[in-house]
Amino acid sequence: MKTVAAFFVLVFLTIVAVKGQPGFGSRRCLCQGAGVKMVNPKFIEKVVIHPVSPSCGHLEVVVTLKKMGQRCLNPESLFTKHIIEKIANKKRSAQSNMS
Repeated sequence: MKTVAAFFVLVFLTIVAVKGQPGFGSRRCLCQGAGVKMVNPKFIEKVVIHPVSPSCGHLEVVVTLKKMGQRCLNPESLFTKHIIEKIANKKRSAQSNMS
C-alpha cells in the first residue's frame, strides 16, 4: 500500500514540475516572421506593444487596422520605431500632467 501511495506522489510531483516548464520550441509569439515595415497611418485604429517575455523572446508591435484586421509591424523598421516613440511621448506627457 505504501508503494502505491509513494508512486502516486511521485507521478503527481512529476506532472506539476513538467507542467510549469516551457516546452522546447513552444514560444507563443503573436507575430510569425518579421512583420510588415509600414502601414498607412490613417488606417491605424489601435497599437499594442508586447514586450519581450518568457513566452516570446522578441518585441512585437501589433496594429489593428480599420476594417482590415490586425497586422504585425517589424520592430526594426523606422516606421515602427517612430510609432513606439510617439506612444512613449504620449505616456510621458500624460504622466507629467498627472503630477
